[in-house]
Amino acid sequence: MCRILSILLLVLAFGWASPVLADVNLSFHSFNGSVLVGRYPHAFIVLEGELENGQNVNENYGFTAKSVGPSVLNGPVEHDILVEKPHYISSTNRHFTVTITDEQYRKIVAEVKAWRDAPGKYYDLETRNCIHFVGAIAKIVELKVEYPKGMLRRPKKWLNYITSLNPSLGTKIIK
Repeated sequence: MCRILSILLLVLAFGWASPVLADVNLSFHSFNGSVLVGRYPHAFIVLEGELENGQNVNENYGFTAKSVGPSVLNGPVEHDILVEKPHYISSTNRHFTVTITDEQYRKIVAEVKAWRDAPGKYYDLETRNCIHFVGAIAKIVELKVEYPKGMLRRPKKWLNYITSLNPSLGTKIIK
């Protein structure tokens, strides 16, 4: 009887065991920037965690002009997806983090590729800059996004604004 009970308990334990759910965290970052330090203000995303299939995720993406110069002020220029070094990420402002599903992760990766592989000159300071890129990612995870004209070159201010539009994030504005 004791042996049957033990076997029954094992069957129940394995039968009712739920799979371990993996988590990927999506963080939204800004860099204050300064002409003096050689980097302009910038917004980008960081993905960290593990997918349900066990794949580790440690990625970051930002959208930028391929080369920075006066031509950026005159309309569309060649674009690039920028991947930051870990030491740079640690010096930026992390505004908020959300946990995403594997499906959302795949949509984000597809969106990054679409922006990276867009033909022609796709970076435009007024209509397709790092803020618009980060906004497109935020929409994938169902955040409310707007692009007030006075914030299109101010990533920190814009991400603080997005924070205020999404009070369910439960995060504070970065001073």
